[in-house]
Amino acid sequence: MSTKKIVIDPITRIEGHLRAEVIVDAHGVVQEAFVSGQLFRGIEIILKNRDPRDAGLLAGRICGVCTNSHFRGAISCVEDAYSLEIPKNAEIIRDLIAMALFIQDHVVHFYHLHSLDFVDVTSALLASAKLTAQEAQKYHNNPYSSDYEAVLTKVGNFVKAGKLGPFSNGYWGHSDYKLTPEQNLILISHYLEALKFQTNISKAIAIFGGKTPHPQTLVVGGVTSVADMLNPQRLNDYIFIIKEAKEFIDRAYLPDAKLLALVYRDEIKGGIGRANGNFLCVGGYEFEAEQRLFCNGIIYNHDFSNITEFDASKVTEEIDRTWFSGDAKENEICYTDLNEDRTLKTAKNDDKYSWIKAPRYDGKTMESGPLARVLVSYSKGNKLIKSFVDEFLHDTDLELLDLSSTVGRNGARAIESAYICEYIFKLVSRLIQNIKYYDTDTWVKYDFEKLQKETKGRSFLEVPRGVLSHFVSIKDAKIENYSVIAPTTWNATPKNFDGLRGAYEEALIGLKIKDTSKPLEVLKVLHSFDPCLACAVHVIDADGKELSHYKIKTF
Repeated sequence: MSTKKIVIDPITRIEGHLRAEVIVDAHGVVQEAFVSGQLFRGIEIILKNRDPRDAGLLAGRICGVCTNSHFRGAISCVEDAYSLEIPKNAEIIRDLIAMALFIQDHVVHFYHLHSLDFVDVTSALLASAKLTAQEAQKYHNNPYSSDYEAVLTKVGNFVKAGKLGPFSNGYWGHSDYKLTPEQNLILISHYLEALKFQTNISKAIAIFGGKTPHPQTLVVGGVTSVADMLNPQRLNDYIFIIKEAKEFIDRAYLPDAKLLALVYRDEIKGGIGRANGNFLCVGGYEFEAEQRLFCNGIIYNHDFSNITEFDASKVTEEIDRTWFSGDAKENEICYTDLNEDRTLKTAKNDDKYSWIKAPRYDGKTMESGPLARVLVSYSKGNKLIKSFVDEFLHDTDLELLDLSSTVGRNGARAIESAYICEYIFKLVSRLIQNIKYYDTDTWVKYDFEKLQKETKGRSFLEVPRGVLSHFVSIKDAKIENYSVIAPTTWNATPKNFDGLRGAYEEALIGLKIKDTSKPLEVLKVLHSFDPCLACAVHVIDADGKELSHYKIKTF
């Protein structure tokens, strides 16, 4: 049977540079997939020979989206190296910044990066504002208010001007768009509202972070935002913003996720976008006593009844099919260029085709992210999240396994956002309670000159896109080596010599592409993971590889 290769490069509406090549048969069914990180980033090199206390400010520049996450990962990593235990208030403030970031990231991803894979903008112009208001009532008894007539006018003006603005270059009219005109109009109106949402939630992050992106208040030993913590007005401002965010999530985002789940039920039940069923979650975010927002655990092959505990010693990272060499003394950049027809070199098992390294857990590829967190936490009986998952599954008539799909990942993000909004207020209450009883510590004093001159540290965090790991080696009070494994590194891993597909590639296998000139189905699957390639591409390991020599080889 004849095959055809489809190349999508660049994939837009993501962070970074991602390329996908899929091989389809005569019926348009994907037989093989290769997903490639296309931009070399050696930012960890910058950290070499730096003061470990500066790691956060520099590592935060790994990405312009995940700045808070990398900042905290680096700071926590150095604290682990020096065995520093930070005050409870500092941990709470860091969590409040992180929780606001989770909410921001999920909403922005769904509406501004992913929703146009489901929403046909031109179809929305055929909608009736009155019928749209009635349709919205099906998914929430008090839907987020929108002036649908005004939205129709705004989008209509874009079309009349011959420019769709943020809605340009879509596959409008594609047969894979299944929403009615009224359903399209609901999501477009929330797309526009989410632009304001993004601005407001950023203010919440900045209250304790100093600014966003690139916060400045996290330091080794705690945080510096004590003045904000002790200012009732600043606390009230934070609470007010989160309350507004909760309104949008409960009355717009979560209902929209349910709408998609109902409309795309056949795709969900067909497992479209399902990977291999291996899920990784390190857990975290303490609430009360032993309760955590997320449980840690490993799921293999969708077996939700047999979850093992996360073991950091089982994490490895390989480079066999990435554009690096494995020389023990030199970490060579070994770029092999493309074929003559400008496609990736993937014909042989040892061909290199991505800048993304290949992390493995116990020798297996894993999926990380909101879906993994929801599945692990729910299956381990986390009482905090149970009601949120049960409600979503009940309202959409789905099973837990159904969340492991393209549309299901969006459901998991919406569930997680509603869940975080519910419990973020408990964190604020704990902070206020501490202050009330005169616990105002936000930093632990230490003498850097007396700390170990040679040590290693690591941190494992759950961040919006999944599991983030930072590793540091310190010698003579300077950073000797630094390495990061980001969520997208897990999900976008190349095959390596083991031939195992990562979550991106596995989720594409068996996908039916109706029009190979407009591969909307591929974009839907990949966007559901919320790719962040700036975070995913690295250059070194934390096992002592030398950083001072780099060679470029082009074959």
